Amino acid sequence: MLDTLYAQLNETAPIAVVIIALSLMLLLGFLMTRVTKLARLPNVTAYIVTGILIGPYCLDLIPRRVIDGTAFLPDIALAFIAFSTGEFFRFDALKKSGWGVVVVTLFESLLASAAVFLAVFYGMGLPLAFSIVLAALAAATAPASTMMTIRQTGAKGPFVDTLLQVVALDDIVGLVAYSIAISVAVSATSGEAFALGTVLEPIVKNLAAVAIGALFGFVMKGILTHRNTDNRLIVSIALLFAFCGVCAAFGISPLLGCMAMGTVYINSTNDTRLFRQLGYFSPPILLLFIVRSGLSFDLGALVSATGTFGRYPLLAVGVVYFVVRILGKYGGAFLGAAAAHKDRNIRSYLGLALIPQAGVAIGLAALGARTLGGAAGNALETIILASSVLYELIGPACGKLSLYLSHSYSDKLEEIAEAPETDESGRPLTPVEQLIHRIQIIQAELPQREINENEQAFTEAAEEHFNNMQNMYRNRRSFFRR
Repeated sequence: MLDTLYAQLNETAPIAVVIIALSLMLLLGFLMTRVTKLARLPNVTAYIVTGILIGPYCLDLIPRRVIDGTAFLPDIALAFIAFSTGEFFRFDALKKSGWGVVVVTLFESLLASAAVFLAVFYGMGLPLAFSIVLAALAAATAPASTMMTIRQTGAKGPFVDTLLQVVALDDIVGLVAYSIAISVAVSATSGEAFALGTVLEPIVKNLAAVAIGALFGFVMKGILTHRNTDNRLIVSIALLFAFCGVCAAFGISPLLGCMAMGTVYINSTNDTRLFRQLGYFSPPILLLFIVRSGLSFDLGALVSATGTFGRYPLLAVGVVYFVVRILGKYGGAFLGAAAAHKDRNIRSYLGLALIPQAGVAIGLAALGARTLGGAAGNALETIILASSVLYELIGPACGKLSLYLSHSYSDKLEEIAEAPETDESGRPLTPVEQLIHRIQIIQAELPQREINENEQAFTEAAEEHFNNMQNMYRNRRSFFRR
């Protein structure tokens, strides 16, 4: 039915096809969250499943030209994610964390990469170029999944602060590792001698992106000063889009630069309100981005009888990558947290929250596939897409479980706020008195609501009108009493 409708609209109103397809992605993604909510799964899981179901390999509800025409979505979504992550890179908080977060990040990212490399190169005998690039991609996690799960649960505390800093830092490690790995891979496949310049060039480009992103952060600070709410949102989105365009022109990921932009802005202004505004604006973009990831998944290439790479079926290579990366992430996070003397909750549960992998790895896999080309390139992209689907199915649930086990969020009032059992005189408090204490604690932690100029003017006018009515009523009563 939809095929017939799309065919008719392509002839009469081609733009309508795009609008209807985007509407289906948004609406069906939302409806799927109603199903996953019954299973207590995060929304990210619903979005990725929706993409698979409505994609070309299942129900085929979205035309291929719409999927190809939304190739810009990953860049835009990553820009919002990275900028929001920059809010958590406050210099005062990093000073308190010290080098502990860096140690944890290096352990969990590099151990995962090393484990994958050993498994596929020595264990399965796959080519060096393919193995080293696949291993580098294992370092990256999915900040989108982590951020959306934290936002959905309202989690907070030391565990969440450490998690956000580690997620942001290990994407930096992943980008640097990929830059080095792809250079080594190109040298290995071309037969040319290894050159230091081929390694330094992508690193220099990413450092330049960080510097330009920091400059954009200062520009954002200067422009947004004394702007009203609407204009702040317009200007900030314009700058993010402009930076994404610059990065796309030079073939650089916008992740590091946007992260630098957010870091510079929050440290120079201490303005958290802008991040809240962008947080209200970005959910539809993140939904479309994750649904599109599901749409791009080629199930046939993974399960086909002819889908082999080296001596092993492509499915077997994907399963090994999937399992070994999880073990590497968990083991590395545990050892890194122990080396950094983090508390038991962080040591035991941080690895669970680092399982998701999507946007950054998918984007880098596409670049790697173009560079390697041939069977190795196709295998690389298929494995990353397939494993990302699985990671996005179990990863957010594991992340939510880690937040719960670490007591970063709860739906029980007695766990959200602790109340004293006795008063100052030592008298035991009744359950009602303890409830009152807990409510007071929660009220004290709630942020103060900011009233804009329009609301303030309306309130003052209402108060003035109320006072005038009271004075009129008093004067009328005084008149009739005479």
